[in-house]
Amino acid sequence: MLNNWNTPDLRVSRTYAGMIDELSKQKKTKKQKEAFTFIKNKVDSAKWFIDAIKQRQNTLYSTMEAIMNYQQKYFMSGNDSDLRPMILKDIAEMVNLDISTISRVANSKYVQTPFGTFLLKSFFSESMQKEDGEEVSTREIKNILKEIIASENKRKPFTDEHLTKLLKEKEYNIARRTVAKYREQLGIPVARLRKELN
Repeated sequence: MLNNWNTPDLRVSRTYAGMIDELSKQKKTKKQKEAFTFIKNKVDSAKWFIDAIKQRQNTLYSTMEAIMNYQQKYFMSGNDSDLRPMILKDIAEMVNLDISTISRVANSKYVQTPFGTFLLKSFFSESMQKEDGEEVSTREIKNILKEIIASENKRKPFTDEHLTKLLKEKEYNIARRTVAKYREQLGIPVARLRKELN
């Protein structure tokens, strides 16, 4: 469900709607015509604004529903390894919207799940094929990389070269520069800066 706690119930004032009704039924002087045009423009603007808010909410709802359907296994388990590779185009096709619209929704909205609160953007990832042909999301690889670094000997932290070798042993065949990119995206410094002296 959408979190609408800060969205007031918007509607056009009955007073102004009534004024338009009254003015449309009678013959108008020049001043009354001006008043009618002014009020009608403002009421039409208000209706457009209300419709735009509703459309925005519908877009957000249908986008999240599509993500949940696409990532159903993950939302049932909360296990990152159940995340399927998913790009903006996948969801855009499901909800019949433009990729740029899905990108705007994903960039600034959060979803609260039983496993935590996440930026929608975090569910999108490219895919990579393991040696056995299985497709995995880059998010899964980043999590494994994080685990390897967390368990390393802090006196002799793993270089990107060694991290690449360890990932290859787990059948994630990625280049050293990609490992470096993922490490940087995770906010993890290079090996020499992770080194602890005592």
